Amino acid sequence: MSGADFSSFPLPVIRHCSQQPERHGRENLKSNMSRLSLALKVAIGLLMVDSIIELSFVSSMVAWLHRTASQGFFINYDGSTYLLAGEPLNLMVDQGHTSNGAAGTAFIIIGLGGILGLLLRSWSRNKSGGAATFARSIYYIWLSFTIPAFLLTTGALAYVFAVTNAHEGQTIDVALVAGLNGRKYPLDDWAPQNWFSAVLNLDLVDAREDIQSHLSVMRGWQYNLIPMFIVQLGVTVLALWEFVDRRRQPNAMRHAELIARSEK
Repeated sequence: MSGADFSSFPLPVIRHCSQQPERHGRENLKSNMSRLSLALKVAIGLLMVDSIIELSFVSSMVAWLHRTASQGFFINYDGSTYLLAGEPLNLMVDQGHTSNGAAGTAFIIIGLGGILGLLLRSWSRNKSGGAATFARSIYYIWLSFTIPAFLLTTGALAYVFAVTNAHEGQTIDVALVAGLNGRKYPLDDWAPQNWFSAVLNLDLVDAREDIQSHLSVMRGWQYNLIPMFIVQLGVTVLALWEFVDRRRQPNAMRHAELIARSEK
């Protein structure tokens, strides 16, 4: 065997063996990027669903405050019935606006914008010219908004819980209500959750079930900020991870594409 002539081996077999590691590397690279892209798309979908829930809860609360709660509630006190204004004089609503803004940003900019940006990025792949450059710019703009949008959700989460917890346990002076003749309750600052929790502690003539139902909605949009924060954190991390992964392996991708074309 020491004098064997290795030139007799068929060259196509040698070439095929040498290409096996390159083919496996290309397939692994595509598989990893495909899983990462799929995870990002799933996370964007979950964020859109959760942000719609948040927007629906906040909108339901606002509609009820204007249509029903604004008419007031009747309470029993000292053998008589008195009208309690549905909203206190110092009702704090900024936390609702902040939550609404965070959810709207998550749905429109990160959700819909993400779908558009990823589609345009895919379309512009291996293309040149003004249209392709513009398409990629949309993706980069979307990517640049992921961190500020996440910070907005983080701020909304912290702000809402800080305000609500700061006014937890406040009570309504029923004797003062009896002398207000339906005017708005002037003492203290109130978050909606705190105000209606205090109202439920009074001897209501009616509307208890309605208040309890909408108080659940108010707590719903407050606590829904937690999963929205978690999902949006996932979207932000995955978006940046995918971007870095694509930028870190451009040579490997180009090499894999050249091999794929040579095999056709």
